[in-house]
Amino acid sequence: MTNSANYAIIGFGKIGQALAKAFARKGIKVAVATTRDPESFTSDAAAIGPEIIATTLADAVKADVIFLAVRFAAHRDVAKALPNWEGKIIVDVTNAYGVPPEQMNGLPSAKFVAQAFTGGKLVKGFNHLGAAILEQNPSVHGGRRVVYLASDDEAAAAEIGALAEDLGFVPVKLGGLAEGGLLVQAHGNTWGQLIFQDLVKFKS
Repeated sequence: MTNSANYAIIGFGKIGQALAKAFARKGIKVAVATTRDPESFTSDAAAIGPEIIATTLADAVKADVIFLAVRFAAHRDVAKALPNWEGKIIVDVTNAYGVPPEQMNGLPSAKFVAQAFTGGKLVKGFNHLGAAILEQNPSVHGGRRVVYLASDDEAAAAEIGALAEDLGFVPVKLGGLAEGGLLVQAHGNTWGQLIFQDLVKFKS
């Protein structure tokens, strides 16, 4: 691993479980939590691997890097778990498909989500692939699967890029949330241009 940060995934639906499988594949410990009692999904977490630790939301948000893998509408409920997210990186894996743009005050979805996490550094990423693809080994035909990252904080984007490498992916940085974020977001009834684009990078 490239750093000593500790990790958590909030949300344990198809995307949360796909992310957990990516961590387990590389032997990287990660906490998983939902708004439910962890006993309700402890066995599912254990079935993925010993590195996947079912815990409470209150404990999960103590991590340095938090993957937000909940329904878009639930991001505010997660944000209420802490009064301030300073010093933490939130990886926004949500998709706002079906959410009218006016409900987001005309903002890119990632910027709208970022507003809820006071003091935190938000990176949009890992959301452009469906769970069935995301959970697969990113080593494909001698290449590695690409994940897109967008953030207004270069250091946070670099840290998540390093983690993506640790997980076996190739990170491609798209710039800030207002520019790159638009390429990997859902808005109303439209998808960003890079959503579902399953790209693989081969050694040159």
